[in-house]
Amino acid sequence: MPTPGLDTYTSPWREPEHDDLAELARDFFTKEVLPHTERLLAQGHPDREHYRRAGELGLLGLSVPEEYGGGGGGFTHEAVMLHEQAHCGESTLGLAVHSGIVTGYLVAYGTEEQKRRWLPGLCSGELVGAIAMTEPDGGSDLQAMRTRAVRDGDDYLVTGAKTFISNGGLADLIIVAVKTDPEQRAAGISLLVCEVGDGPAGFRRGRLLSKIGLHGNDTAELFFDDLRVPAANLLGGAEGLGFFQMMQALPQERLVIGVGAVAAMQRAVELTTAYVKERTAFGKPLIGHQNTRMVLAECVTRTRVARVFLDDCIVRHDRGELDVATAAMAKSWLTEGQCEVVDRCLQLFGGYGYTTEYPIARMYADARVQKIYGGTNEIMKELIARAL
Repeated sequence: MPTPGLDTYTSPWREPEHDDLAELARDFFTKEVLPHTERLLAQGHPDREHYRRAGELGLLGLSVPEEYGGGGGGFTHEAVMLHEQAHCGESTLGLAVHSGIVTGYLVAYGTEEQKRRWLPGLCSGELVGAIAMTEPDGGSDLQAMRTRAVRDGDDYLVTGAKTFISNGGLADLIIVAVKTDPEQRAAGISLLVCEVGDGPAGFRRGRLLSKIGLHGNDTAELFFDDLRVPAANLLGGAEGLGFFQMMQALPQERLVIGVGAVAAMQRAVELTTAYVKERTAFGKPLIGHQNTRMVLAECVTRTRVARVFLDDCIVRHDRGELDVATAAMAKSWLTEGQCEVVDRCLQLFGGYGYTTEYPIARMYADARVQKIYGGTNEIMKELIARAL
């Protein structure tokens, strides 16, 4: 369903191949995943089979070079897939982390051996990927992390805890931020790729966290107690590179969040426009009331501006020119817009907007975390201010 006021706009980077990809992704999410939504929400995590099916269709690792099992495309292809997922309302599969972030780290920083060992499995969906940065006491202060990796011969022994880890319940492969030199802050951080699919000694998954939204997307606690990890799993092959690697990769992570935000804004306006044309109050459709029209006019305008800004960021990123401050602007402004637009659209549903039988209610709950993960919006404003 086209969004009024938006259906004449086409992203400047979009090519026919993106349209074909969008159709493939849309069919997968709407026909193969969405019919299972209620069951997935109840169980608190997606099905592994859906990862494998996405891999079969070529929807994973779209920006991974073909020689490692990927699609050989760029970030624009990842953006199309993630847009379709969010736009159709599918929120269980952690593809933003698995394919938009984890594979990106391996492509950018992995050694040749690491790429050949892990990327094919991630692209096929046989492996589920996660990245573990946040700690119970640390929040956004990554430099203060306490998880340690101590060298022991040809291995590292990892001890510590991580929390709020998306895909943490199912992940086979987790990129873990650790301190290899506790005396240093940023310079003491490294990234270790931990293979945990078979539940090795020294590794334990905690509970799946109960959240106010994203109920079908598994978010877990992870515990490490002298987990033995081969030194060959050090991402990039050298200690002390982790903070630099994360800072270089975070702009894409924040852009991924922005893609989902804009898609959700579009969906909210579409669902609400359809509803107010059918629902009546005081003898006429809700769309016939001036307040309804004014609210929708403001929401659709905010959504159009958000799309244009997002597209500019995507073009910059595709050229390798997306700077930290602009990515922070995108993450903070687009997610603030998502929460505002969804909230205002929910109001037009009246009491029905507060019932979970209407998608707008779930969208409202799901939207809130967008302002928190990937770096809180308060941190984003600090990053923007530093660039002034």
